[in-house]
Amino acid sequence: MDKPSRGFAFRFEGPLDMRLDPEGPLTAARIVNEWPAEQIELLLREFGEERAARKIARWIVDERAHAPFETTTQLAEMISRRLPRTSGIHPATKTFMALRIAVNQELEALTRGLEGVLSHLKPGARLAVISFHSLEDRIVKNLFKSLIEHGQCSPITDSPVCADLAETSMNPRARSAKLRVVERRP
Repeated sequence: MDKPSRGFAFRFEGPLDMRLDPEGPLTAARIVNEWPAEQIELLLREFGEERAARKIARWIVDERAHAPFETTTQLAEMISRRLPRTSGIHPATKTFMALRIAVNQELEALTRGLEGVLSHLKPGARLAVISFHSLEDRIVKNLFKSLIEHGQCSPITDSPVCADLAETSMNPRARSAKLRVVERRP
């Protein structure tokens, strides 16, 4: 995902793509250059949990009227110019996350993947899942809670295991990681 040619990161110049499957039909460029503002706003709000979703969607539509967005840096710089940095994260972070999730249907894939794994999990086997943002974690948490309440699994971790300061200093991407583990009951 760090290859600029894949179009995932705003730190590097690359095509506004974001597809995990290069053959997939939907790209981030297609979303920002073709979708109506209302649909972009909804995507940013639901998948990016972006408070400025309406503003960013309007800015995207306004900017693309002059020229289409073609690169990651074009989009990131436009957002950065207009949206003040209020926290430690880049102003375009949530927009890029929302686009990536939508392009790759990541939440649906996570749900399908967990259901598939659970159908093959033998008694005594453990399922460990690391999530990297709140939407993923909510899916995992709710599924595990349901499995525990219905007596299908037992919790191994009562609460999510998070990276400590030593881990995050060596691997900054671990700062948002949460590990949850359950064990299939007999």
